[in-house]
Amino acid sequence: MNADDRIERARTLYEHAVFGGDASVLADADRHLDAVEADVALARGRILHARFLTARATGESSPVEDPAELPLFERAIELYEALGDTRGHAEALFWIGCLHQVIRRDNETAVPYLERSRQMAARVGDTPTQAEALRHLGIAAHAAGRLDEARERLEESSRLRREEGALRGVAANMVGLAYVAAAQDRRADALATLDRADAIAQAHGAHAVVRQIQQARTQI
Repeated sequence: MNADDRIERARTLYEHAVFGGDASVLADADRHLDAVEADVALARGRILHARFLTARATGESSPVEDPAELPLFERAIELYEALGDTRGHAEALFWIGCLHQVIRRDNETAVPYLERSRQMAARVGDTPTQAEALRHLGIAAHAAGRLDEARERLEESSRLRREEGALRGVAANMVGLAYVAAAQDRRADALATLDRADAIAQAHGAHAVVRQIQQARTQI
């Protein structure tokens, strides 16, 4: 059921209560509207996160975290948990982990959120969220010097993304895999991985990933 359907259902339930005299339906109306609110909170938080990433990519010296981002994700979790929506809960957990890792540079705080998100997403078959969590767990492992683990996490994320046809995400993961290969003194593998990533990114209009590949080539 999409947001429009839920809002229309809440309107219908309102009429049942007001004209039909059945106030018991209002709890169901609240649940529909809570689901809409949760989805909107998650979407708004993602947009704020995208603004941070865009500012960083365009060369701002120190992009600033929007103070509204974390409360939006926390509100989404509160609502999804009350609704028993495990899929939404897993996605919101991922975004909190991502915020701590990407914006606050705090992997110690991020990893438990990411791991719990991965587990919940796997339980309900939410492949996109599982792949996202695995990617960022791989990034955390790389930062901690656990290179084999980083490679394993990124490769599993890529496998799931290929299953979903999310090839731009595969290309982004390959950039991470190239950095891991370079850290393992496999420079030839790293450069070959970047070549394959570039072909995928160019073919699928992933211009931001192309820029990441160009940057990686200067560092590897």
